[in-house]
Amino acid sequence: MNAMNAVQHEVDRNYEEFQKLLPTLDDKSGKFALMREGRIINFYDTFADAYTTGKAVYDDRLFSVQRVTTEPVDLGFLSHALHIR
Repeated sequence: MNAMNAVQHEVDRNYEEFQKLLPTLDDKSGKFALMREGRIINFYDTFADAYTTGKAVYDDRLFSVQRVTTEPVDLGFLSHALHIR
């Protein structure tokens, strides 16, 4: 599996698991979940904080960020396409 496919696979897997967990996350509404291997690692107040942490911790970039909201938002590759300083 090449790097792009690996990233997409990770994003897809995380999103599927996030959708299953979403009904239990009412107390985290508005926060951003840093996810890896289908698990929520931690919650952050901003997308930038979650993404920056993911980049710092996971050199392979195999993570994703999902916003906790009543309306699901798939950030997908957006988290890897944005340039965050």
